Amino acid sequence: MELHEAIRRRRDVRAEFTGGRVDRATLTRLLAAAHAAPSVGHSQPWDFHVIRDPARLAAFRDHVLDRRAEFAAALPPGRRRVFDPIRIEGIVAAGTGVAVTYDPRRGGEHVLGRATIADTGPLSVALAIQNLWLAATAEGLGVGWVSFYEEGFLADFLGVAAPVRPLAWLCVGPVTHLADRPDLERAGWRRGLPLDEVVHWD
Repeated sequence: MELHEAIRRRRDVRAEFTGGRVDRATLTRLLAAAHAAPSVGHSQPWDFHVIRDPARLAAFRDHVLDRRAEFAAALPPGRRRVFDPIRIEGIVAAGTGVAVTYDPRRGGEHVLGRATIADTGPLSVALAIQNLWLAATAEGLGVGWVSFYEEGFLADFLGVAAPVRPLAWLCVGPVTHLADRPDLERAGWRRGLPLDEVVHWD
């Protein structure tokens, strides 16, 4: 798939996973694409934790659904009605979870380029996530970024401790299709901004 087409077709997938599992060779290609991302000071401060055990996937799914219920309960009634039908995870259906962690120790004490802007570390991890996502789209696969979790829970779940931080859980798997429009637009939760509103010349 041509790069600009992959950027245009990329979606945050939740409901479209088929229940199949991406094969190991393909998953390794996606992880290699992620690992090829640029990073501050060439520190490569990411690790990828691949979770495929059904019991562990179900346990994380249950935690996420509890956090979803808490969020829903805090919404005003009108927003709650819009939110209720929105599916926010495909953890078990995807069959593969890739939890991405950030290690600020990677690259040593003096990471070139991070001294004045500490966020360049986590931003480097975000670039790796985007690489994986676009590579998956090019392979006809789906990725869903799950954010309804407590960071401490996921750290314990993965067996990592500070200063390492979990930054993302990605559901990765075969899909029936990629939706024409983002889920949250179709559900009426939020519309995307036109390019002209976010570009500022000179």
